[in-house]
Amino acid sequence: MKRLILATRNAGKITELHAILADAGLDLDLVGADAYPDIPDVKETGVTFAENALLKAHALARATGLPAVADDSGLCVDVLGGAPGIFSARWSGTHGDDQANLDLLLAQLGDIDTPHRGAYFACAAALALPDGTERVVEGRLNGILRHTPSGTNGFGYDPILQPDGETRTCAELTPAEKNAISHRGKAFRALVPVVRELVG
Repeated sequence: MKRLILATRNAGKITELHAILADAGLDLDLVGADAYPDIPDVKETGVTFAENALLKAHALARATGLPAVADDSGLCVDVLGGAPGIFSARWSGTHGDDQANLDLLLAQLGDIDTPHRGAYFACAAALALPDGTERVVEGRLNGILRHTPSGTNGFGYDPILQPDGETRTCAELTPAEKNAISHRGKAFRALVPVVRELVG
């Protein structure tokens, strides 16, 4: 069985991609970065989601000699010109402090009325082969930002993004409901034909 490595230590992401590949009839041995603990994490020095995803995918493919998938995602707010964007996870200055990031963003948007609170989650997913071949696909989840957080599922900015056509925030959706419409789910599904073509 061919092995594919996903540049993450997040078990939920691995499960999500595995299910998408299996639904498409691709029987691959999908493992996360934990399977290769000696490989250091890659610095995300790109200025777009696609660049960061490619950096991670190429680094893993080179280090393992295996085809590698990586993704990068974040929240893009219309009135902030697409910010926080690639800085979503460290918007407040500390990487991964979800609550501080959320609080800062809500404070920055305090005077903005609902019709102008358009935003979207964006995800770029990249596949890189050891020979340098690369492909990138993208997925998006459009919505508006609530004035106050709601819901306990998900993470990051999920409690304030209400997807278009929904009355609930991403954090109020079940994991299955969210995966069906999420930016990452869309990007991973768009990656299926690429994996089929390049990995088999």
